[in-house]
Amino acid sequence: MIRIGILGGMSYESTIKYYDQILVKYFEKKHDYDYPEVIIFSLNFQRVIDLEHGENRGAYIDYLIKGIKALEQAGASFIVMAANSPHAVYEDLVQLAKVPILSIVKVTAEKAHQKHLKKLLLLGIKFTMQSTFYQDYFAKEGIEVITPSDEEQDKLNRIIFEELVIGVFKDDSKDEILRIINSYKTDGVILGCTELPLIISQIDTQITVLNTLNLHVEAVLNQYFELNTFE
Repeated sequence: MIRIGILGGMSYESTIKYYDQILVKYFEKKHDYDYPEVIIFSLNFQRVIDLEHGENRGAYIDYLIKGIKALEQAGASFIVMAANSPHAVYEDLVQLAKVPILSIVKVTAEKAHQKHLKKLLLLGIKFTMQSTFYQDYFAKEGIEVITPSDEEQDKLNRIIFEELVIGVFKDDSKDEILRIINSYKTDGVILGCTELPLIISQIDTQITVLNTLNLHVEAVLNQYFELNTFE
């Protein structure tokens, strides 16, 4: 039996959405109740935040890999990390894991390439925006990734950590995010935090929106169906 492993808890809001969308999109594709078996390991969110803000990269990797190993032991055939920020150490985790880990950055870059996008605005938590894992990967595809100003990054960080991760959605916060998106001349915007699609969608702006959560979920189901054909 092929089992999907979700490394979650970063935050619970997006973890719930991953589980929901995997099953919703499965039904849309197959129209039956033969749903995938899904295993969720929910990390301590505060510990993840503290490690991301600390300087001990090794401790950050160690904590993430403990969750990955737990999913492996529970029988996960492959794993998806239900957040953008841990992909800052994706290559390290891949080397330590025994099963595949699907990259949210890779699938987002593939979509950007398909849409012939050349310049993108990256939104997310400050850790993600100030890291370079998106910029580095997209550069290999010939795509430029820019980030908002420091002041705007602080605003986004506050909205995400004080509102979105606990299911609070305010109209003025949505308006502020859209103001940031629309103030940059780009081909599109990367919603590089899996909570952002909970408040922003394509219908809100004419700029192309790359919903990393949805793209990741599509990749999960593609992998699931592919593995099932070989059973």
